[in-house]
Amino acid sequence: MIKKAIIPAAGFGTRSLPVTKVVPKELFPIDNKPSIQYVVEEAAAAGIEQILIIVSRSKNLIIDYFDHSMELEMFLQKANKSALMEKVKLPDIKFYSTRQPFARGLGDAVRLGREFVGNDPFAVLLPDDIIVGGGLEELTKVYNETKSHVVALKTVEEEFLKNYGVVQVKQERDDVYEVLDIIEKPQTNPPSNLAVIGRYVFNPSIMDALDEQKPGAGDEIQLTDSIKKVLDSEKCHGKLLSGERYDIAMTEEYIALQRYLQDMKK
Repeated sequence: MIKKAIIPAAGFGTRSLPVTKVVPKELFPIDNKPSIQYVVEEAAAAGIEQILIIVSRSKNLIIDYFDHSMELEMFLQKANKSALMEKVKLPDIKFYSTRQPFARGLGDAVRLGREFVGNDPFAVLLPDDIIVGGGLEELTKVYNETKSHVVALKTVEEEFLKNYGVVQVKQERDDVYEVLDIIEKPQTNPPSNLAVIGRYVFNPSIMDALDEQKPGAGDEIQLTDSIKKVLDSEKCHGKLLSGERYDIAMTEEYIALQRYLQDMKK
């Protein structure tokens, strides 16, 4: 069973400037809840009990959000607004945090969780990606069957594949594939139309690969490069998610998600 998860949330949020100068994108409101709460709730639904959030110096608001606000709770009780307590109730998860002192990439952020992970398998959830329906639980089911690394996949139009890690695969069943190779942001000749999106389940051996990883694209430690490395000696599976994925760092998808959730209420 997967009980631990890492949420990397230390990035500058450059795709969402200028608002991210002061507001972390992980706290962008979606139907009165910050976006990261949807990711945490997805993790909890998949059985996650402990979450390590990787932040930078300017993102302490994220940690504050997942802490008890004693003043607010006392005010609600004294003001006979106890019904609102449910809105500020925290998920039944143990939260931990650590800082990524330098912006050295997603792989670098994940490897900061080595002590937190220990010898246990773990999930990684990118807070930019909101999955509506499906999500991490689908990956954990594949992991429980295979005990291999598992990455989430999405079918992407060819013109946009250059923005993703793209996999070469061998299909095992309708929505599960064995990953044979992975290429970060291929500019020409992508190996398939299946792109990796922000949900992963890893065995702890990925940490060894990350520790040995040299900087890649953008002079950063790329998680994709370490996945590629472990393919030399271990299996990795890809799961085509059944849910709809929204990248909230893209304004049009952020707005589309808001509209979708509002339509669900009608």
